[in-house]
Formats: sequence, structure tokens, C-alpha cells
Amino acid sequence: LGGIGAAVESMHNGHKVCRAGWNGRGMFLFLVPGSVFHVNRPPLMGIYPEGTEINYRPHVDMRTADGQVVPWVCSQSDLLATDWYELP
Repeated sequence: LGGIGAAVESMHNGHKVCRAGWNGRGMFLFLVPGSVFHVNRPPLMGIYPEGTEINYRPHVDMRTADGQVVPWVCSQSDLLATDWYELP
């Protein structure tokens, strides 16, 4: 793919992406589409009244090397890297 712009476009097209420079096996990024839902369980019920409409914004998550999923924030190295590629 090349740079981060192509990686983001690829995620918008439904693909998973990763970097050749990452050292963890099985790590990749994917786009989580936005959605709207109503609060009906903790922990959000401890923050908002039940039934509150939440606009869950699109964001990028990462599958970590140990198989967990976490929100992802781009580092300076990832931002400037040119070794991004799509996963099948």
C-alpha cells in the first residue's frame, strides 16, 4: 500500500491493514463503523441515564499480538511509515 493515507483508504474499503515493521505476530488494524445505540447496561448506565442515545463515532481498533482488541492511536513512526499493507 505504501503510506498511512492508502492504509486508511483500504480500511474504509473494508480491509484489515498492518505494517511490515511491526514485531508482533497477528497484529492488524480495522475500521469500526459508527453506530447509534441506547444505553441499557453498565458501564454506561453509571455515566448516562438509561435510554440515552449514544452516537458511537467511527474509529480504528487494533488486534494485538495476544488476540485482544484495543483502540488504536497512530504514532509518529506509523504516521510516516511507508510499509503498510493489506491483509487478506
